[in-house]
Amino acid sequence: MIKTLKRKFVIIIMSLVSAVLITVLGSSYVSAWQTQHEIMYDALQHAIDGELNDLPRLSMRPNDAALSADEARGASILVLAIDIDEYGVVVATNQAPLLIDSSVLSELLDYVQQSQNDTEWDKSLHLAWQRAQKSSTTWRVVIADTLAIDMGLRSLAIKDLVIVCLAMAALLLISIGLSTWVLVPVEQAWEQQRRFVADASHELKTPLAVISANMQILSADTQIPTEARRWVDSTADEAEHMKGLVEELLELARTDEGSMGTAGVRQQVDVDFSSMVESCALEFDAIAFERGTSLEEDIAEGVHVVGDPEWLQRLCKILIDNACKYSDGARPVRVTLVAESRHCKLMVNNSGAPIDEEDLAHLFDRFYRTDKARSRNNGAGGFGLGLAIAKGIATSHGGDINVTSTDVQGTTFVVTLPTA
Repeated sequence: MIKTLKRKFVIIIMSLVSAVLITVLGSSYVSAWQTQHEIMYDALQHAIDGELNDLPRLSMRPNDAALSADEARGASILVLAIDIDEYGVVVATNQAPLLIDSSVLSELLDYVQQSQNDTEWDKSLHLAWQRAQKSSTTWRVVIADTLAIDMGLRSLAIKDLVIVCLAMAALLLISIGLSTWVLVPVEQAWEQQRRFVADASHELKTPLAVISANMQILSADTQIPTEARRWVDSTADEAEHMKGLVEELLELARTDEGSMGTAGVRQQVDVDFSSMVESCALEFDAIAFERGTSLEEDIAEGVHVVGDPEWLQRLCKILIDNACKYSDGARPVRVTLVAESRHCKLMVNNSGAPIDEEDLAHLFDRFYRTDKARSRNNGAGGFGLGLAIAKGIATSHGGDINVTSTDVQGTTFVVTLPTA
């Protein structure tokens, strides 16, 4: 759980800060892009509107005192202006020193005359052009060199990308350290809770053993009146119930310890998971028959996992027992084991009443029961710890467990574990 909290904390911090950073740098880049495009199109329009002989031949800075503000803005880009007649013959030019290959210029002029657009920006040639009719027989085509603008925007984009990458790397390290520091109290509280459950369970075992022994002695005493014997039997039943609860609390404390990574699973051995699942299904075959249903198996052969055999067996039994308890007998309980590339999936399906959507989110919580039918009064329910233990076992082995429940498909528990 602590690892999951740390992961969520880091993801949230990274997402929020990266969104702000990308928004700021992206807005800066868009603003620069818009400004450069405005300058470019102002320069083209200035060349279209001006007199050919008065147009500057060289790029000039916008703060040049010899020009007005509008003229300076239009003259800040190197522009070649060409007047052509209705036959495509060049009539005049401002002779701007724009280095364009004659064949490229010829193709560009042909394209401009045939184009349906009055202005375009060719990123591949780093040229922008605009055309306008100056008289009944003359067209003006202005061509601007956009290499500096394109390279400048590209350089800005690369710099922004580098800044984002470096900032995200630094933020990742900071957020990991910060998450560790922030979650220290949570981790301590969780550890104290786990230790309390384990210690309390251990302390309860002794008095429960004494109570059970005393109840056995009293049950064997023939001098106890028949009317009073039911109180002895009731006390003995409750003592056994309490004993089972303590055992499950101890098991839950052990799985918590493993899922937190403080001790890991108790054993790390190669387990033939296929044989284990098949053995557990065979063990519950008679139990399923007694409960009015049957078991069907579809188990892939040769599936091996690394972990604790006792825990893994407990995981299988919890799921199969749970499916048999709540099956309505309309369809058999299906136990399926499939192997994937690096994982295996154990799926246990039953056709019982579907679980409400609001209950699915809490199904693996401790002591949680979906309804009164899942209480021990009707003989079907347990303590509400079985699925919590199953989740702890799956998590401690590096896997996960989830559940789906519908009217058509029934209820299906899916355990995903890494294979050996």
